[in-house]
Amino acid sequence: MLSPKRTKFRKAMKGRMAGRAKGGDTVDFGDYGLQATECGRITSRQIEAARVAISRHVKRGGKLYIRIFPDKPISKKPAETRMGHGKGNPEEWVAVVRPGRVMYELEGVDETLARQAFHLAEHKLSVQTRVVAREQIL
Repeated sequence: MLSPKRTKFRKAMKGRMAGRAKGGDTVDFGDYGLQATECGRITSRQIEAARVAISRHVKRGGKLYIRIFPDKPISKKPAETRMGHGKGNPEEWVAVVRPGRVMYELEGVDETLARQAFHLAEHKLSVQTRVVAREQIL
């Protein structure tokens, strides 16, 4: 699973997910990208499951770029614990995704194969997505 090697603070505040993505909303590295159309949290397990689904479908044919990283800790209190006694311990790492964020990019494959691979990956993620292509700049 993906997680940061070290962080400045052990626990993070919840934060807000309103608005569109501030950056990373264009296809920069590959030819086709998987773009989020709604906001949400993507766990490190979901990122890995989608990566495996894409790479298995393209049979290691093209190059896959992962454009998100889970750098936010999510804390949880143990089950059947009374209120108080502070905040729970960090349990998982998530990436905050806003609408417009390109999460995965594929290079070196044709469009139909990329669409099929991204369709499989979409089922592993907790946000709605769409497939976008790189704009041809002349």
